[in-house]
Amino acid sequence: MDSIYRSTTGRELIRRWCLDQLAAWPVPHARMTVTATGAPTHVVLAGSGARTVVFVPGTNFNAAASLPLATALVTAGHRVLLVDVPGQPGLSSDERGLSGGRLFWYGAWLSEVIEKLSSEPVAVMGHSFGAAIALSSGSPRINRLVSISPGGLSRLRLTPTVPAAWFLRPGPTHSTRLLRAMLAPGHSPREELVDWMTLVARHARSSGAPGAATLPARSIPRLVVTGEHDVFLPPRRLAPPVRAMLGAELGVISEAGHLVVEERPEDLPTLLEHPGQPTSDALVE
Repeated sequence: MDSIYRSTTGRELIRRWCLDQLAAWPVPHARMTVTATGAPTHVVLAGSGARTVVFVPGTNFNAAASLPLATALVTAGHRVLLVDVPGQPGLSSDERGLSGGRLFWYGAWLSEVIEKLSSEPVAVMGHSFGAAIALSSGSPRINRLVSISPGGLSRLRLTPTVPAAWFLRPGPTHSTRLLRAMLAPGHSPREELVDWMTLVARHARSSGAPGAATLPARSIPRLVVTGEHDVFLPPRRLAPPVRAMLGAELGVISEAGHLVVEERPEDLPTLLEHPGQPTSDALVE
């Protein structure tokens, strides 16, 4: 098996970081592993609300790196399932190339995860690569879909120097620069995220763009939003394919970059109340 990790030591350092973050999280939760499309998948379960929300994180992120949003969703009264995407750094399968580069595989993976974890309808919230995965799932249990800065609909706008420096010369300085590029101007990353991205650069083989989303035939109410200052998927680039492929209007979240889930976690649960159209309040313009 070709692993995403450069060494066994690196794998253990990344797993330990995730486990330590989850152990320190004050929100009561449980952890479990399910197998979907042959891939061991780590899931964190928290909250006990009537609505189940499945969150699918983006490239190089996972449940342990997404705790601000998880906390906000639980506080808003939801039962939350946080999945670590196989083939990404975290606590799920570390096998590289599981999908053969196809979002269809990941869509089927997410459908099977949902099937195994919930017998009731669920809302799915995905960010970036995770949003592309969510868009590619045809699960009949999904009754609401919130796609945040979704990949899979258009080519990413990349400025190669910052990501290259992060990957080729890993360290806190380059991790901070990369994260600042992914945030709105004037925003600084939290220390835990700088540590995480430094671990990823040192010990993992990062994946590239997710490819094209494979939209299911079944119609699902979708809300699609991106940050006003998203460096990878700026609104002017993302709005046309959202309209053409999804028949939806793109919502733009002010004072946010690509990492909307980091910058506005306490506001994002409100998007679940408006699955088919942008909200009219101050969050989405």
